[in-house]
Amino acid sequence: MKAHREMISSVKRGDTVVTAGGLIGKVTRVQDDEVQVELAENVRVRAVKSTLADIRTKSDTPANDTDKK
Repeated sequence: MKAHREMISSVKRGDTVVTAGGLIGKVTRVQDDEVQVELAENVRVRAVKSTLADIRTKSDTPANDTDKK
């Protein structure tokens, strides 16, 4: 539990997160106990920080993912 608390307290804008429900998205805003997660272009949801299951770094993209910049 301590590691999970440390993980969610370190979440920041731009991180890719996985929710307990399995949704994957990019953090666009961090508030006290909530984060705003963009699931797709112009699709944003609010999630309670404690429901985040994992925080992935920007380099954890799948090999078959094409990044359009």
